[in-house]
Amino acid sequence: MKQNNTINIDNSNASFKSGVVCLVARPNAGKSTLLNQILGQKISIATPLKQTTRKNLKGIYTDSNSQIILIDTPGIHKPLNELGKYLSSQSEEAISDVDLILFLIDVTIPSTKGDKWIWENYLKNAKAPVLLVANKVDLIKSIEKRDLNFYTYKKMIEKNIDSIKISAKTGRNINDLIEKIKTYLPNGDKYYDSDTITDSNMRDIACEIIREKIILNTKDEVPHSVAVLIEEYKETDKTDKIKAKIIVNNESQKGILIGKSGSMLKKIGTQSRLELENIVDKKVYLELFVKVQKNWLKDKNIIKSFGFD
Repeated sequence: MKQNNTINIDNSNASFKSGVVCLVARPNAGKSTLLNQILGQKISIATPLKQTTRKNLKGIYTDSNSQIILIDTPGIHKPLNELGKYLSSQSEEAISDVDLILFLIDVTIPSTKGDKWIWENYLKNAKAPVLLVANKVDLIKSIEKRDLNFYTYKKMIEKNIDSIKISAKTGRNINDLIEKIKTYLPNGDKYYDSDTITDSNMRDIACEIIREKIILNTKDEVPHSVAVLIEEYKETDKTDKIKAKIIVNNESQKGILIGKSGSMLKKIGTQSRLELENIVDKKVYLELFVKVQKNWLKDKNIIKSFGFD
């Protein structure tokens, strides 16, 4: 996973398209799954739990005639605490200066108050054009029901905007989506080398992988109250050594995370280590420990100290 921030490296093709595209949706609509599907590999964690994404994540798709910089934002919702305010600010920041906004919706259900809130507060007056992307068509067998659900979104928007129906999970119509995105992008040069797929560093990736394993393995009460901080990341040619601190809200959550005789923490550590080894293609030594930080979700200063700033 190459890291490179070189700007304007290709001037050879005047018809080359390049630009920035922002993915916006209410929680659990499938943004991270869509990003991974477009890139052809996993860079963003995707789980059944709402509000999985906590920071804007940049994925870079490059083919023979285009480079699309895709920004995966946290699912937009009315903030209930300081962390929620941060998540909303991440999405607002991403929308402010892009070439296209993908408004991702879950077509298995009619439009919700959450979708309407996003449209009214973020997208209705956005400077960039909005493409309505109806996701999860693989989960609804009745075409009539799907079209009725889709109509509720079109009615909510109250103006004619471009749209497409896809399945981020199965890849249905993803190539058509990519080609449609290109029509909105200006001619321009590459921002990144062709083999770069994200500008995230390995500390960020390790943090997100550990948090994903926590989400997938623990009870519902734990994931929303967890933060993962990389205390140490040392690289050598043969091994990477990582020390990570898991922050929780209270002692009961700490107990769940550690598990009987440390079994849960060991399981999370093993799954995280194996995935990290697959990414860096070498041995990884991963040390996890858990710390209680009461009410961290509501404390603006603590949230900033955790890197949500």
